[in-house]
Amino acid sequence: MLGPFSIDTYIPAFSGIARALDATPVQMQQTLSAYLFGFAFMNLFHGALADSFGRRPVVLWGIAVFTLASAGCAMSQSIGQLVLFRGLQGLSTGAGIVVSRAVIRDMFPPAQAQQVMSQVTIYFGVAPAIAPIIGGWLFVHAGWHSIFWFLTGVGVTLWIGNFRLLPETLHVTQRQPFNVRNLMQGYWQLGSSPRFLLLALASGVPFNGMFLYVLSAPAFLGEHLGLAPTQFFWFFALTITGIMGGAWLSGRMAGKIAPRRQIRHGFLIMLLVSLFNVAANFVLAPSPGWALPTIALFAFGWALMVPVVTLLVLDLYPERRGLASSLQAVIGSTANGIVAGVIAPLVMHSTRALALSSLLMMCVGLLAWIWLNRHWPEIGRLHATEPAA
Repeated sequence: MLGPFSIDTYIPAFSGIARALDATPVQMQQTLSAYLFGFAFMNLFHGALADSFGRRPVVLWGIAVFTLASAGCAMSQSIGQLVLFRGLQGLSTGAGIVVSRAVIRDMFPPAQAQQVMSQVTIYFGVAPAIAPIIGGWLFVHAGWHSIFWFLTGVGVTLWIGNFRLLPETLHVTQRQPFNVRNLMQGYWQLGSSPRFLLLALASGVPFNGMFLYVLSAPAFLGEHLGLAPTQFFWFFALTITGIMGGAWLSGRMAGKIAPRRQIRHGFLIMLLVSLFNVAANFVLAPSPGWALPTIALFAFGWALMVPVVTLLVLDLYPERRGLASSLQAVIGSTANGIVAGVIAPLVMHSTRALALSSLLMMCVGLLAWIWLNRHWPEIGRLHATEPAA
């Protein structure tokens, strides 16, 4: 949860931080860009480090650096200092996201791993919704510094919890040599694998069909749906409910149907919902009564299939699960960055453009999955209780 918390908790305080540090809007945007750049860059290495030195040290060091960087943000006296420490936050937060996936697959057989991955998806969905609420409350009642002191406290709590409870799940005999040659071989092995790239696209890009509406929330909810800021809560509540419901059902289905069938169900839901969304936006006037539940149903379909696709990614190269998780995160975060920086600003002022863009991003993942099944039909065919090949 550190990733979305690090972004969404301080966004409500943007204007307050700018006034306090005498920063321009462009300089404030750099605090977000520095974080996202650091996050995307270091995601390339968290998994490789975990494959070489073990899962536990990478998680603990990542949380430790995040905690120190959060304290640095809280004590920043200039915009330059804040940008620096935001960059350090970005470099460290990916450790938990990347390594946790590998830990889950290390510890559990496929069916149980899917159940646990579904629980992780629930937390992932909750975090970006409650983070702005916490950040806004802290900003109003205790000032912008309190937001980063809160993140510091979260880091301390997580470090203690992981130090006491997180086992080392990668045996010494399974670790990869840490040298440039072996690292480059791993990047080439995965980066040149069509199966890996198609699975990563199938899991990472459709999320943006929903994330686009989150990024466009002020315009979508305020301008198009006519909701007051105090009513924005319903959008996030329904979307969270969709994610939690889909993830819960994904866990319940683990071991009962083949992975490919569950993925097909998730994509079918997203496709039907996206087509309805486009048609409704061209025929009907924008209304919260049908627009918000539509996005929640899309989120349900995404959460139903993404834990399964993630496990298929990790099982392609079991000896390099950390690196596979890293590259999957890089592809996902790159897509998120393109949507946040390019697509959302272009389409947020038109409900039709939003609906078409959401459909397009879902179709990228769907076409990747169809192409994968056509050329490698054995992927995802095994029952979830069977051992991975």
